[in-house]
Amino acid sequence: MQSCKYLLRRRSSLPIHHFFSDCRNLSIPLKNGFIDDPQNQVLVEGNTSSRTAVLNRPTSLNALNTQMCTRLKKLYESWEDNPDIGFVVLKGSGRAFCAGGDVVALYQSILNGKVEDCKEFFKTIYSVVYVVGTYLKPHVSLLNGVTMGGGAGIAIPGMFRVVTEKTVFATPETHIGFHPDAGASFYLSHLPGYLGEYLGLTGEKLNGAEMIAVGLATHYCHSEKLTWIEEHLGKLATDDPSVIESSLEKYGDLAYPDNRSVIHRIDILDKCFCHDTVEEIIDSLENEATASHDEWCISTLRKLKEASPLGLKVSLRSIREGRFQSLDQCLVREYRMSLHGISKQLPNNFCEGVRARLVDKDCVPKWDPPCLDQVTEEMVDLYFSPPSDYEPELELPTKVREAFF
Repeated sequence: MQSCKYLLRRRSSLPIHHFFSDCRNLSIPLKNGFIDDPQNQVLVEGNTSSRTAVLNRPTSLNALNTQMCTRLKKLYESWEDNPDIGFVVLKGSGRAFCAGGDVVALYQSILNGKVEDCKEFFKTIYSVVYVVGTYLKPHVSLLNGVTMGGGAGIAIPGMFRVVTEKTVFATPETHIGFHPDAGASFYLSHLPGYLGEYLGLTGEKLNGAEMIAVGLATHYCHSEKLTWIEEHLGKLATDDPSVIESSLEKYGDLAYPDNRSVIHRIDILDKCFCHDTVEEIIDSLENEATASHDEWCISTLRKLKEASPLGLKVSLRSIREGRFQSLDQCLVREYRMSLHGISKQLPNNFCEGVRARLVDKDCVPKWDPPCLDQVTEEMVDLYFSPPSDYEPELELPTKVREAFF
């Protein structure tokens, strides 16, 4: 049975005037500005009835930059306007789908005083997330390998998300002094119980089977079947979500979280992460660890204590606000937060986190403030305040595009 989300998309989808049942996969000719990218960081595959966008920075785990996001947005808009294209597929090259935004490049831009470049990146990637979340045609993301941060953001709002035994999902932003963004405050807040708070604060990973269990993914298959799925999708001439869903199910496999999975600890997780403050969450975990010597509690505490104290408080509030906001509202708020997070008004924990984790790799970030009790309400409030008078808000085409959530 099709969900209401599918029916809404189906009603709004654009008609396909020509169907070709036996088209072979082929590369789209390099004749327009969207595709003739000298760096080839986003490739295009497909036939007359569908398109596949391929994130192509394998040595960087397909980390996103502004140029890639701009290209994706233009491609998606052009494909949506093309009545002959029924659906769109998104995948990554190499061993990753997408490791997120290229935070090292952002770090270098900040150090070089090019903050405007960072703002443009956030504006562009959040716009892509919104386009995916409001797309009028079926969208299939093949999440084989690393799928983190902004990489998850450009996939999870879409209609279909296929995962494998190689999929690794995480939102690790608190460990680089930032906050889960690119729509993460929306989709994390809608996970069962308080799982979103756990994932957003600790940065812990989920595998493909766990993503299926909690609704982050729609289909699971063994990675060796992805080629079959792509070949089958390439022969389809349709814009009907039910046809695409049947095709994905044809090659699907059953997958269940193993006994060590956090999914089997959801009761204790909810008990500890339901609290209103980070301090109360940590106290609850410490009480559980003392009483039971549970390794999961001990490991979770360690993750929280490694993260940025300010990032933890900001992220908790962000996810809690996401429970009552639409996708576009979350993106507008996250854009505010991201601008404040790289401004000089607050300690630049983002630069320090990236330095420690990804540049110098000493893994000993010097957070400012260094502990939770020194994080003031004013610091947290500033993250959520509107930009200054001369700084525009993120503008999304909400009057003509409505998110199907």
